[in-house]
Amino acid sequence: MKRIKIFHKKKFIEIELKEINGWEKAIGLMFCRREKAKALLFAFKKPVKLTIHSWFVFFPFVGIWLDKDNKIISIRRVSSFKNNVSPNGRFSKLIEIPINKKYLNVVKFLVEN
Repeated sequence: MKRIKIFHKKKFIEIELKEINGWEKAIGLMFCRREKAKALLFAFKKPVKLTIHSWFVFFPFVGIWLDKDNKIISIRRVSSFKNNVSPNGRFSKLIEIPINKKYLNVVKFLVEN
């Protein structure tokens, strides 16, 4: 697990993330149970322009795309079974935060601020 500070609108919140590597990047939150799902960090060696989907993710989550300097490029609430979700540009990190009881304060901080 890795702790990271997320800065948003001159405020920050610290969150514990599970860093995803290798084949786990293809799975993400798919097939996880909502209340047991952990926030995930996808780190890329160089900036990429990829789309994600939420097929077989049976609950909504928040996607946060970061640049190489950890500045937020985009924040989006992603519903179940969506296709082609992406920011408007290249990113170096993607954080997926499940909308569940464990991360409710983080989600409120990101979406409501």
